Amino acid sequence: MKLLLKNTRTLTENGEFEACDVLIVENMVQTISSFIEIEDVDRIIDCQERLLVPGFIDVHIHLREPGGEHKETIKTGTKAAARGGFTTVCAMPNTNPVPDKLETVQQLLERIKNDALVRVLPYAAITKGLKGEELTNIDQLSKLDIFGFTDDGVGIQAADAMYRAMQLAAQNGKAIVAHCEDNSIVYGGVVHDGAVSKRLDLPGIPSLSESVQIARDVLLAEATGCHYHVCHVSTKESVRVIRDAKKAGIKVTAEVTPHHLLLSEDAIEQDDANFKMNPPLRSKEDQDALLEGLLEGTIDFIATDHAPHSSDEKAQGMLHAPFGIVGLETAFPLLYTYLVKQNKITLKQLVDWLTIKPASIFGLPYGKLAANVVADLTLIDVEREMNIDKHTFYSKGKNTPFHNWNVTGVPVLTICDGEIVYEEDFHV
Repeated sequence: MKLLLKNTRTLTENGEFEACDVLIVENMVQTISSFIEIEDVDRIIDCQERLLVPGFIDVHIHLREPGGEHKETIKTGTKAAARGGFTTVCAMPNTNPVPDKLETVQQLLERIKNDALVRVLPYAAITKGLKGEELTNIDQLSKLDIFGFTDDGVGIQAADAMYRAMQLAAQNGKAIVAHCEDNSIVYGGVVHDGAVSKRLDLPGIPSLSESVQIARDVLLAEATGCHYHVCHVSTKESVRVIRDAKKAGIKVTAEVTPHHLLLSEDAIEQDDANFKMNPPLRSKEDQDALLEGLLEGTIDFIATDHAPHSSDEKAQGMLHAPFGIVGLETAFPLLYTYLVKQNKITLKQLVDWLTIKPASIFGLPYGKLAANVVADLTLIDVEREMNIDKHTFYSKGKNTPFHNWNVTGVPVLTICDGEIVYEEDFHV
């Protein structure tokens, strides 16, 4: 198939807009030029000067399948990803069964092959059943088409287990990706241990529960030479530990979510489980430190931690509802509206944090807009205004704290591996 995108705008290295046409042949970008005229083409799309960027990459999402199909499926989750402009997503292993052995990983890969609309790179578990005890066969699983190893959702409590996992992962050239949480100092918390926990009389999760485990793990990463990646950083102390570890030459990288960049605990006005996520929304001081860490390079990129749940589950209130919010369909518009348009970051920085930065850190051949690379592309209408309506989500999960927020900047066309996987009728 030959697809010609006419009248697009791309971003230069300096962050300037540049008009161009893009020719896609089969699954590759063949030509990028100021003007392309060709007769032998299957389809021409007039992009009307909308912004064309590499397809977004999200290394941290939950698709729930198998075992949690009432929350999300591979099909619905990847439809949501495509609508949000994401062409590569990495699925966490807290499913039932857990992808912790050869058979379950192979079965998962087959489901992905059959049902995914965008590229899904699954994780395998670090420990059997995500129980933090017996290690999976990291040598064997590394030979499969997996992205890395994680027990996301629970921290690895024993230093010995994390140490041995890092040794094996390093030998196989795989990353250890960690949800950092010391259970001994979580104290049954459901929100940040701060002003809101006191006001709503809810048990709080101390910041220390995250940062002390990161501090332990960066030393283990130094000892093993493992690539250690920290999920959803949420505290100023965590940023400091990661900053110091990078200065020491330790191979540590980190991500931050849109919700931790845009919200603090102050956004929680009442007992509303749509604001319940793990790690929780922290103080305004923590929120500011996360943006500073991102801008200085201590935090490497943005990932959504898309975590769908059913409405019934989230209706149980803070004490009993599961942790997590959805994020794939709202990430770019929220970040563009409330960070780029408020001059806190640049558009080029935002695009890089969603594309080339995660790709380069994890050695993926995606996240680029250039000739002779895979055609993963997202077209964005940066002028389009939209009211976020959870009832229109493609995801099964409607659990968002951003319902009814007004945003600008909407993905209108998503191309993955040369195929159109999402398209709005923007020719109006």
